[in-house]
Amino acid sequence: MAKYDELPLELSKQIESDIKNGIKSEYACLNERAVRLDNAHDRPTVLRPPFIRDVDKILNCPFYNRYADKTQVFSFYKNDDITRRSLHVQLVSRIARTIGRALGLNLDLIEAISLGHDLGHTPFGHIGESYLDELYFEKTGKHFYHNLQSVRVLNGIFNYNITLQTLDGIVGHNGEIECAEYKPKTPYDFSGLYNNIEKAQKDKEFAKTLSPFTLEGCVVRVADIIAYLGKDRQDGTRTKTYSENDFVSSTIGSINAEIVNNLTVNIIKNSYGKNYLKFDEDYFLALKQAKSENYKLLYNNEDSKPIFENKIKPAFKALYNKLLKDLVDGDKTSPIFKQHINYIKKSYYKRKDAYESLEPNQIVVDFIASMTDDYFIEVYNHLFKDEPLSIKYKGYFD
Repeated sequence: MAKYDELPLELSKQIESDIKNGIKSEYACLNERAVRLDNAHDRPTVLRPPFIRDVDKILNCPFYNRYADKTQVFSFYKNDDITRRSLHVQLVSRIARTIGRALGLNLDLIEAISLGHDLGHTPFGHIGESYLDELYFEKTGKHFYHNLQSVRVLNGIFNYNITLQTLDGIVGHNGEIECAEYKPKTPYDFSGLYNNIEKAQKDKEFAKTLSPFTLEGCVVRVADIIAYLGKDRQDGTRTKTYSENDFVSSTIGSINAEIVNNLTVNIIKNSYGKNYLKFDEDYFLALKQAKSENYKLLYNNEDSKPIFENKIKPAFKALYNKLLKDLVDGDKTSPIFKQHINYIKKSYYKRKDAYESLEPNQIVVDFIASMTDDYFIEVYNHLFKDEPLSIKYKGYFD
């Protein structure tokens, strides 16, 4: 039988009173603390406070559109009921704002971090990310991480002048590492942000330590886990890979609705009025167990491995090397010029430098990371007409 936790009555009444009276947490990030590289631009107004301006910029970023066809977990399905990254970031935003509202935090900052946190994600999910990381490291000695690339999209590829607080939340959102407690780190400036990014690209262990310096960023980080943990299971049943009975029920439940509700309630109960976020120990252990179970049943699924290893991985390498060669050779007919560099150079993006003069591997990585699953296959097949990728997708009636 389904189990849905509720907040203790006294705490529920206190939160209701706080919301009614506009009482905010003393640990919330105030709008006036927002920091930008160009403080003369993007001045806040009553209609567009600083973090709402970030939200608007993120929503209008060309790469935001590409969330719609990027794998969350399940690739090679023609099925609109399976989660793509576009829905995932909305779910993260909704869960994070629910937590943030109860804790009296800055909901605009939470929304900006949530909607922007996966902009740098590759096609084909975390498997695609691992392939691009391997190639980039082989060429440059630098690692590729989608969270770092998301920051690059917003203040590197496009000069959007996003606030430090939003970028910090994005770079520290790592939802692959669960924690019993999430406490903001010591704040830093923009030079600290970019020093951390540079260090993380060279040191995998350091990359694992990245976490936000705002409580809002910590909320998004935990909401990322809550959003995918049960939703991935739901997708597993929709692909007919597993049934709900294959997942063990525990303290947090087994289906998506239970998991989202119970983890959300538990972290609010333990974090109200605190400068950190915390789960009960048994809830944290259940979360870890559920995540481990997801890896066993969903993320390491044997059915799709042959396609990835025999087709997608070689395609990543071939496409990377071909685009790099075209770029170095100055082949203006190549998609890397016609569909990437020329796109980035459009006047309304207001770049202050010559994008094509950047280090060639960086440009190739920017292009491939921006691709959707289908676009990756289209570009590959355009460049390798004699040996196209032939992939059979599972349809609605399979």
